[in-house]
Amino acid sequence: MSRTLLIGLDGATFTVLQPLMDAGVMPFLRSFLETGAAAPLRTIVPALTPPAWTSLMTGRSPGHHGVFDFFRLESPESNSIRFFSSKDVQVPTIWALAGEKGKRVTALNFPSMFPPPQLSGYVVPGWVPWRQLRLACWPDDLFDRLKSDPAFNARELAMDMKLEERATEGSSDLDEFGPWIEFHIRREKNWYSIFRRLNDEDPSDLTAVLFDGVDKLQHLCWRFIRPEDASPLETEAERKIRDLCLSYYRDLDGVLEQMSTAAGPEATIVMASDHGFGPTREVFHVNAWLELNGYLGWSEKAKDWDTQGSVLGVGQVAKHTWLLDWDRTRAFAATPTSNGVYLADRTLEGSGRAALLAEIKSGLLAATDAAGERVVENVWTREEAFDGPAGKTAPDLTLVMRDGGLISILPSKEIVVKRETIGGAHRPVGFFAARGPGIRKGVTLGEQSILDVAPLVLYSLGIPIPEDFEGSVPGEQLYEPSALAERPVEHGAATVKLEAPSSESSMDEEDEAILVERMRALGYID
Repeated sequence: MSRTLLIGLDGATFTVLQPLMDAGVMPFLRSFLETGAAAPLRTIVPALTPPAWTSLMTGRSPGHHGVFDFFRLESPESNSIRFFSSKDVQVPTIWALAGEKGKRVTALNFPSMFPPPQLSGYVVPGWVPWRQLRLACWPDDLFDRLKSDPAFNARELAMDMKLEERATEGSSDLDEFGPWIEFHIRREKNWYSIFRRLNDEDPSDLTAVLFDGVDKLQHLCWRFIRPEDASPLETEAERKIRDLCLSYYRDLDGVLEQMSTAAGPEATIVMASDHGFGPTREVFHVNAWLELNGYLGWSEKAKDWDTQGSVLGVGQVAKHTWLLDWDRTRAFAATPTSNGVYLADRTLEGSGRAALLAEIKSGLLAATDAAGERVVENVWTREEAFDGPAGKTAPDLTLVMRDGGLISILPSKEIVVKRETIGGAHRPVGFFAARGPGIRKGVTLGEQSILDVAPLVLYSLGIPIPEDFEGSVPGEQLYEPSALAERPVEHGAATVKLEAPSSESSMDEEDEAILVERMRALGYID
């Protein structure tokens, strides 16, 4: 059976990639699509990195796999939150399913993989503070093997906020952007170097590498990547930043070409993003709205909180509920990343819960800006968005903002606040492309689901598709009929539910602080 290469492009969207291909910035990606297949790829709710990538690598929606955010409730009955970890994933991943069939797997820079799974192959997880990278690698000696390469740089590869502290959304100092963009150009090359070394020394049947600089640049540099969504670039400094952004995509295109060449002509190569991207121009202060409408009360401590342009500081996200008066709070937003609202009474069930949720949902959908325009596009109930056995720790309501942006959980005198500069925000439709034996050439498919990627990867490896997968192999949309006739899609037994997650975090307070600061710097937290 041929090998499979899965390339994750975090936040990739045709909105950005197509103009770059047309302009000659990404010639390899253009040729890849001309010799393979491409499609828009719809993600899950919410369009957020941890739940979306977890859905891609499990073939299951968040109500089944149990990851809804960067954070999670400690239990269905608790209002306390902690960071998510691989222990929270409640269904098997494609890495585990491939391993059960005797396949070797290499997975680099994916979230939901710390602590690392002990599979047959290699793991270097993403979203890990650099000082924990040694413990995060699998097998135990992998970090030291990688460190023997003079080009290996753990601080650049993983998270070191001292290297990313200049990535401040809305920075007025344009000189800060250049070194930060160049840092991410180097970082993608470092991930490629690890891929190339492991591929040369001990190739796997399934190799998966995630490049997340796409997401980071689009969050902070949207106005330079797509100036048509903002204001024209008038100064030399602005044009220089755009040129650096184009250099990032040009270099990434080169990395994709080298990886595809290394995989070989008989490999199946799948590229996918976790979500799409678009411009965001405003922030909705949902807890301020809940307070205004009588659903939330702030404590005395909140009165001293500086709400003028403040952001939620390091270490405060998971502990911010000390700002709430729980005797006067019936609903609250615990985190800014999930766009989720929780009911304060975790024991409320039946008609009372349904009536309260319907009331809040109706009010949110009617919320307007100063011009009287609605700002909330949709509101999903927990049952609508997260149907499944793991859904009990999901938000009771999940908001979809009109410009795709994230909510703020801070106190504020204004409900809707205009951003000083345009930023990038997640969108529900991302990017998919594939090339390999039996795959149709030069075709654009109709919209696919992110849940279809896991079945496709297993099929490419000759592994039956578990009957409880929620997606399916695209079939004759993607493959030539003769290829499917020669090797039909097989289905196998349902997967086995994994052990329920514990309430303990896999990180200490210092590591959690690093994670929160990184999300703040990238614009996830306002």
